[in-house]
Amino acid sequence: MFTLAHLSDPHLGPMPDPRIRELLSKRVIGYVNWQRNRGRSMRSTYLDQLVGDVHSHAPDHIAVTGDLVNIALDREITAARDWLERIGPSDDVTVVPGNHDAYVPGAIRKATDAWASYMTGDGETEVGFPFVRRRGPVALVGVSTARASGPWFATGRIGTEQTRRLHPVLKQLGEEGLFRILLIHHPPGVKATAWVKRLTDASRVRAAIKAGGCELVLHGHTHMATQAAIEGPNGDVPVICVPSASNVPGGRRPPSRYNLFRISGEPGSWRCGMVERGFTEKDGAIETLDEFDIDVPSMDYPRAASVS
Repeated sequence: MFTLAHLSDPHLGPMPDPRIRELLSKRVIGYVNWQRNRGRSMRSTYLDQLVGDVHSHAPDHIAVTGDLVNIALDREITAARDWLERIGPSDDVTVVPGNHDAYVPGAIRKATDAWASYMTGDGETEVGFPFVRRRGPVALVGVSTARASGPWFATGRIGTEQTRRLHPVLKQLGEEGLFRILLIHHPPGVKATAWVKRLTDASRVRAAIKAGGCELVLHGHTHMATQAAIEGPNGDVPVICVPSASNVPGGRRPPSRYNLFRISGEPGSWRCGMVERGFTEKDGAIETLDEFDIDVPSMDYPRAASVS
């Protein structure tokens, strides 16, 4: 059995005091939002406890699906690197970036440089998307939707180059008999979020999955606990979102949570159980909120011929 922990959208705080010149952009909007709202609704104390609970379950791997920072200040990006190192070594933790990690032009390059070892594929020396990490029976496929967007927008885009590569990557991994998990920040479903927060070319992701196959899609962005599905070649592929890892209980959105996925079986008869853990009250402890099996599509690609 392989166990994967999934958390997302930590929006690490407290936010460093920005310099005036750093606010001469869209950042001023995010900074005001942090001061008025997110600084109170997202707390590192809950995030720290959540990460401690993740470690207590000793997962084989941890996935973080973006929005590590808030307005992508240089000091935020550096602090996020330190936080990742506390979670675990890069071989055991995989990251894909979110829209807040690309808050202004140039920020995503700084973030990927700082977090490179957490988002580099097997055998690769540089960050490139989509990337692949094989861990036991699982293949983690990291996709980036992180793009700088205009004021009051939080859109994402996968782009033509990633789209071109994604289908053959998924197909090859299926032929290898691996349980494929696509990690992405924005949800790829139809009307999965508000128009100003959407994945603008989500249809490209859906088309790649329909053609190439996938067993599970994990994302963040909405700060909600949702389960959806998109069409695959042999059945619906489950699409699961986890709430923000730092949300304070009692707010408009679900409090700090993470999901554990326990994967077993083999191609054609995969089994995947999900355990949802998190807070329910401000002074409460982390507890199991739900536990159930996920229906994954029964895909049984012919194994790729070995080369002698």
